Order: sequence, then structure tokens, then C-alpha cells
Amino acid sequence: MSNYKAELPPTSRLSSSFRDPSGFLFKYDNKIYRQVNPIYEGNYNRLMSTGLYQQAVERGWLITHDEIEDTNIAPNSSAYKVLLPEQLQFVSYPYEWSFSQLKDAALLTLSLQKLALDLGMTLKDASAYNVQFHNGRPLFIDTLSFETYTEGRPWVAYQQFCKHFLAPLALMAHRHVDLGKLLRLNIDGVPLDIASSLLPWRTRLSFGLLMNLHLHARSIQQHAGSSTSAKKATAQKFSKTALIGIIDNLESTVRKLRWQVAATEWGDYYDATNYSENANNHKLELVAQYIKSSQARSVWDVGANTGRFSRVASNQGILTVAFDIDPAAVELNYLESRKENEENILPLIMDLTNPSTDLGWAGTERMGLASRGPADLVLALAIVHHLAISNNIPLEGIADYFAKLARALVIEFVPKEDSQVQRLFATRPDIFPDYTRAGFEQAFEGQFELQSAELVRDSERVLYLFARR
Repeated sequence: MSNYKAELPPTSRLSSSFRDPSGFLFKYDNKIYRQVNPIYEGNYNRLMSTGLYQQAVERGWLITHDEIEDTNIAPNSSAYKVLLPEQLQFVSYPYEWSFSQLKDAALLTLSLQKLALDLGMTLKDASAYNVQFHNGRPLFIDTLSFETYTEGRPWVAYQQFCKHFLAPLALMAHRHVDLGKLLRLNIDGVPLDIASSLLPWRTRLSFGLLMNLHLHARSIQQHAGSSTSAKKATAQKFSKTALIGIIDNLESTVRKLRWQVAATEWGDYYDATNYSENANNHKLELVAQYIKSSQARSVWDVGANTGRFSRVASNQGILTVAFDIDPAAVELNYLESRKENEENILPLIMDLTNPSTDLGWAGTERMGLASRGPADLVLALAIVHHLAISNNIPLEGIADYFAKLARALVIEFVPKEDSQVQRLFATRPDIFPDYTRAGFEQAFEGQFELQSAELVRDSERVLYLFARR
């Protein structure tokens, strides 16, 4: 047996998967597997025998898996089971989601909890990180988050749900959508006392927010550091009917939260740009041609706006992650993809000048943008002038970073004569002598090999296709 084990391809436990004693994720032969530890045997068997797994999968709520007979591939020889889950194409995080994405993930979590209670189980974890967007919909990915329900016990994941979902959603709806970024600073969820203090007083008129957020925050503060109070709260009997009532109230509260998309600086970019219809159609043709010639299986659009050019790739059946700095644009992109049941596009919020970095314990729990790459192809359309002129990033620095993100690159150079660049110069002096077409090409030739360059009709913009050296 030991000789056989030595001949197997090496396994590596995922650094982000270490908190749950029930099991963990590991990588073997370029696939992600889940080890089920012996401590979870009873709960796993109940999950499978009650019909909870089957019903949740049939409704598209829970990730599917196959049980692997050969447990020798697991890092730990004491594995009870080894599962091969459906493989995700891209991992995203709550602080990268739009308002409606976080809301849909919250409602999915509550729906799963209600189904679990109907079948004698409950969610022990209600982390937003247990949800991923896969094939255009939110999907719960932690198979080991279910445990047998015990009559009289409160929902152990209640506070976690409020911190991961309710608090940031309330802040985004009632204060400012950018407060969703607090999830990046607090990867265990937004502290309820902070959320309560930031929310306007009128939110106390909402029974759901009053009970589940404001009074909840006060209760946590009152019991902080008191082991007696904590034991008393744990020992308190909680009927199943009361528990279902809390879940229903949370669901109603989340559903009522709204964020009205308002106009933003670049939200009307497609309409405000100086492109004629002829130029726009030519650009669409060139992008489609470059995508096809690259033979990409994954595309990142790093200045996607509402996704017009992202869909040139996604409509070819290519998984396309559509990043944009503007939360309004990402929200509209997601709502459109949800309405049309699009499976190959994933809108996400991303500031390319301050992208997601490696976070969490030892910087290994949550992957930064570069750690999730490289993509086969990156689209960088109408973004270089913002990076170089608005943010003073040298063209060589832009080229170096794109080389980390992309195997191939479709990038648009917008010259100083363009009205959108002149718009930038309206508020600052021109201190960029190297920002020319020749300077651009020279900056990128160190990292990329030029495949094609085409002038977009009726404009002075140039569209390039590069391959990384």
C-alpha cells in the first residue's frame, strides 16, 4: 500500500480549508476533492439518506458530488469518505459581488436552511464564502455544513448569517453601496455593532432590522465577556416553530432590502463615448475575431462596464468574468445575466488599481486576483488611459501586471486626441510625454509578442492582440 501511495500524483490540501473539523478540500491530479473526516460520518449519512442532498441538488441549490471508492488519494489516511465535487471554473468572494448577487446568495442560504429543517437537519455554517456563482446562479458549495437538528437548540449559524449577509446588505441599501467593501476588511462578516452604528435611525422602524441587527448587536455587547450569560443563552430552549419563524423573518427582511441603481461616472460610458455606430460595430467584429483566434477557454474582461464586449466571449460559450470598478455597472450586468439565464458570464466588482489581494490567515484563505489566474485571454478595452493618466501608472507597469493576468491580451489604445482622454485632461495637466502609440507599443513589447493591430474605423483608437512571451 505504501508503495502504491508513493506512486500517486502528489496531493495538496487547500490552504483556505482548515477551519472545519468535519473535513477539508484538497487538490489531486489537478482536480479539487473533499475529504470527509470520521467525525462527520453520522451527519454525512443523514444528509444522504434523508433526501436532503438529492432535493437540494435537484433544485440547483447544492453542489453535486461523486463518492470516490479509493480513499488513498486523500492526504489523511483516516478519511471516512472522499468526494469529487462538480468543479468550479472560477472562485469569487462576497466583497466582489454586486448588491443583488449578495442578496441572492443570502436567500439561497435561507432556503437551504428551511429545507434542511423540514428534513431533520440544520446548517451549522451560514458563511457567505459557502456560496459561489456557477453557471450563472448562486450555488452552495460546502457539503459538510449540515448537521442533525436537535429540538430546542437555537440556530448556531444565526449570528454568522447576520454578519455575512444581513449587515452588509442593510448598509448597502440604506447608506452606500460601497459599504459592501467592509466584507474585504472583515472576512468573518461585518460586526453587528458597527453596522448598527452606521445605519440611519429609521431602520429601527423595520421590525426585521430592529430584531436581527440592532437588538442583536446590543445583545452581543451585553453578553460579551460573560461566560454565565453565554451559557444561559446556549441553554435556552428554542422550539422548531420559533426557529422557522426567525428564518421566515430573515427572509422577509432580506427580500425587502433594495438598492436603487443611480447614475455613476462611467455608468453611461457606452452612450457617452465618441464611437460612431460604424466604429462600435467594427470594434465588436475585431474583438470577436481576436477571441476566436486566441482559442481561449477563459476570458477576463477587466473593464467590462455592463458587459457588452464580455458577451462577445460568453456568447461563444467561453466562461467570461466581467470585472468593473463601478458597482452600478456590475449590478446591471448581473441583473441582465440573471434575466436572460446566461451561464457563461460572471459580473464582479474589481478596482484594477487596487485589486483583491491574498487575505486571511497567513494570507492564504482568500485568493487575490493574480492568484486566480492567469486567464487564457484578458480584454482590456478603453481602460489603459484611465490607468496611465487618471492613476499615473507607467505603461511598463501596466504591461507587467497584465502579463501576470493573461496568456493573451486584447487591449485598446486610446490616444490623447480622443474626447475621453481630453475629458481626463480637463482636470489635470498633461505630464505624460510617453503616452503615445509608439510609447505604448514599446512598453508592451518586453512582456508580449504582437499578433495583430487594427485601427478602429471612424476613430483614432487602436485594438491590439498580444500573446505573452
